[in-house]
Amino acid sequence: MTIEHGGALDRAIARFGGTRADWLDLSTGINPEAFPLPEIAPEIWNRLPDESLLTQALDAARGYYGAADTAAIVAAPGTQALIQIVPELVAPGEVAILSPTYQEHHVAFARAGWAVVPCADVGSVPATAKAVVVVNPNNPDGRIVPGGELLALAERLGRHGGFLVVDEAFADAHPEVSVAGEAGYDHLIVLKSFGKFFGLAGLRLGFAISGAEIVRKLAERLGPWAVSGPALAIAAHAFASGPVLNDFRERIAARRDRLSAIFQRTGIEEIGGTALFALIRHRQAHVLHEELCRRHILTRKFDYEREWLRIGLAAHEADFNRLEQAFKDIRA
Repeated sequence: MTIEHGGALDRAIARFGGTRADWLDLSTGINPEAFPLPEIAPEIWNRLPDESLLTQALDAARGYYGAADTAAIVAAPGTQALIQIVPELVAPGEVAILSPTYQEHHVAFARAGWAVVPCADVGSVPATAKAVVVVNPNNPDGRIVPGGELLALAERLGRHGGFLVVDEAFADAHPEVSVAGEAGYDHLIVLKSFGKFFGLAGLRLGFAISGAEIVRKLAERLGPWAVSGPALAIAAHAFASGPVLNDFRERIAARRDRLSAIFQRTGIEEIGGTALFALIRHRQAHVLHEELCRRHILTRKFDYEREWLRIGLAAHEADFNRLEQAFKDIRA
């Protein structure tokens, strides 16, 4: 199964020309503004990350995500690493994945020998499912499953030795939807991405919050020093940044409003999304994608839904103006 992800700028350049500096990459759900980095002591670069640094970062993450004191938490080099490990923690069975969604969950479970059943909603999850995966808010349509439904599903699965994976990669900007505060049992695994919201995807950092046994297994599989010292130091700083973090969150909201305003003015139908990206419907979305590429603007198209494009946030006002003018030129 070949998966196309956002951020494939090199391929776009190879086909449509230009240099990286020429392109406006709106194909990802990563915040285009990187969170301000702290000064990092030289010894953090020079030494393996020690236990105190890891504990500091995990404690900061626990507070930031609102995890209960009884919950266990583990840091990983990106949630992608966790997505690949989780299916291997128990003997395979049947897994239901609310779809369409981030396709790496399907790939990871199938590779581990699970029978994957795509489901449209929680009500469609078969009683035979041993595990369920819900991306919440969902990528790419922004669908939100209420927390009460998720917790009820997790308890149901737990009664038969199963578990629910809730991937909250885009929940930082929508904290009200998070169930991280209810984690602490092995039948609920909450995945958290650091890089998307904080605009630091290159750092490769993610967290899993669950029961002690699941987290122990994850930590064992990840091995020692799974996360770099600088990544841990940056996370601890970001999680505790208070007013700076509030301002950062407000700028994300302002960019998102600016993107929606462009769709309204240019007659583009917006059908979903999260704070970090929008999903639009267009009768010839793949043609629109190519026309934008010819103008060196990259968006995310989908093979499974040819009327959808996902469009991320731009960093600067000039970039938003460029996108708006491109839509107008294409429609002219």
